Amino acid sequence: MAGSPRRAAGRRLQLPLLCLLLQGATAILFAAFVRYNPETDAALWHWGNHSHADNEFYFRYPSFQDVHAMVFVGFGFLMAFLQRYGFGSVGFTFLLAAFTLQWSTLIQGFLHSMHGGRIRVGVQSMVNADFCAGAVLISFGAVLGRTGPAQLLLMALLETVLFGINEFVLLSLLGVKDAGGSMTIHTFGAYFGLVLSRVLYRPQLEKSKHRQGSIYHSDLFAMIGTIFLWVFWPSFNSAPTVLGDGQHRTALNTYYSLTASTLGTFALSALVGERGRLDMVHIQNAALAGGVVVGTAGEMMLTPFGALAAGFLAGTVSTLGYKFFTPILEAKFKVQDTCGVHNLHGMPGVLGALLGVLVAGLATHEAYGEGLDSVFPLVAAGRRTATSQAIYQLFGLLVTLTFASVGGGLGGLLLKLPFLGSPADSQCYEDQVYWEVPGEQEEEAQDPLRAEEPDSRA
Repeated sequence: MAGSPRRAAGRRLQLPLLCLLLQGATAILFAAFVRYNPETDAALWHWGNHSHADNEFYFRYPSFQDVHAMVFVGFGFLMAFLQRYGFGSVGFTFLLAAFTLQWSTLIQGFLHSMHGGRIRVGVQSMVNADFCAGAVLISFGAVLGRTGPAQLLLMALLETVLFGINEFVLLSLLGVKDAGGSMTIHTFGAYFGLVLSRVLYRPQLEKSKHRQGSIYHSDLFAMIGTIFLWVFWPSFNSAPTVLGDGQHRTALNTYYSLTASTLGTFALSALVGERGRLDMVHIQNAALAGGVVVGTAGEMMLTPFGALAAGFLAGTVSTLGYKFFTPILEAKFKVQDTCGVHNLHGMPGVLGALLGVLVAGLATHEAYGEGLDSVFPLVAAGRRTATSQAIYQLFGLLVTLTFASVGGGLGGLLLKLPFLGSPADSQCYEDQVYWEVPGEQEEEAQDPLRAEEPDSRA
């Protein structure tokens, strides 16, 4: 047991030093490069003699509030289903998102918002940073309970860079449309996390199997996260779209898709459940798949019927994934997916990308009228046909899967560095490894096996 004090001392220094290093580096970069944009800077805004009502803040901030609540409350509590890992789920969500918001502001700024050698920030850059944080938290869900905070921060450091590059390639170079992030957020985050989890595979995880399930009140907390995500998802998908009919249409399509995915989830859960009973895992997660599946096509002329059909399909596919495919992933492919991100974000994200391919290929001037320029500007300008836009959409999916897979593999190798430390196989999904938990000392005194054990992989 001599290793335990050394590991405890390492934890005492590792996280503070890494937090200070990352915060110091981002602060220096902010001082050097980040400035207010014209709608935020006092001198520039008043020099233009604008009306206050014209400021972008009043149009974008309500959506930002909703997206922000989804990231910090929705994602955090959705992952609080583990019976002994509530602090880690909500607390590490808080840590990762706070760092990612700063780091992604820089990365996305260097790629998208550089003017005169400076990154110009405003309310839209806050929305974009939240989107990146969403992708990082999706990946976190795949390895939830099996990684330490230092490992997670390094994961966020790498993933944010790759997220920004993938987004730049798709949106700026390929001209792909993906406002709600079926590809750039959900597909990328899910498969980055799944490949990362495969590299970090633990053959002896059975030692912590008894903590991997939920209990009544932990499922109730997770349902709070579900409701927050479900209610605010129309804002998530519509936040970056063009103001006016595009934003209105995206919110409406997401709204109907979520309702259909919820009914599909309840139907399939009862159908495949033991004795016809509903499974809370399905309801917490698969009901949200409708928001994921219309992330790409939401701003397009999907039609309300198309939104309902897509949502119902996503809900049923996600439910079946939780019931049948998750066990296969671990048994056959050695992918330990704690939160089932493959079922909520991976498969629905791919379906959403393919739906975008279909709807883009059907775009016509008759259907969109003058609005074609705001949804498919290259098609409206005659530089692409609808068919070629659909091909670019499909290529964007393949590019995303490539970036996610390669990045997840590199991230896994990085996180396996022995000095980073991770919970032992017998201590996964346990808050006491990294958190002060009320009654911890008494429990350890009564049960010596709860004391720290050296990592068997070290």
